[in-house]
Amino acid sequence: MTFPRIEALAVTVLVVVTGVASGQAQAQADKGQQVFAAQKCSICHSVAGEGNKKGPLDGVGAKLSAAEVRQWITNAPEMAAKAKSERKPPMKAFAALPKDELDALVAYVESLKK
Repeated sequence: MTFPRIEALAVTVLVVVTGVASGQAQAQADKGQQVFAAQKCSICHSVAGEGNKKGPLDGVGAKLSAAEVRQWITNAPEMAAKAKSERKPPMKAFAALPKDELDALVAYVESLKK
């Protein structure tokens, strides 16, 4: 026995919840873009051609997990050693960044898929 109204309601709820989650993720990434600017990350990194071309972040969200992005931000020297990165000057760690700003910055960098 099928219940078309219940199925339609379930689909509607799923669409609404997905839309809300997507909106929240975008808001978090937008906040992260503000943190990126406030922390002057563009001195060493670029996004969409803006900033230091030696450290492009375009597409990094498709290459690294959120956990890896977080590690690069909070423990860059260790991650650079693992990646055998020899970029000069090396990236410094931002371990003292408040958790909400760190989470937002990770969301922003993760949003950089292209």
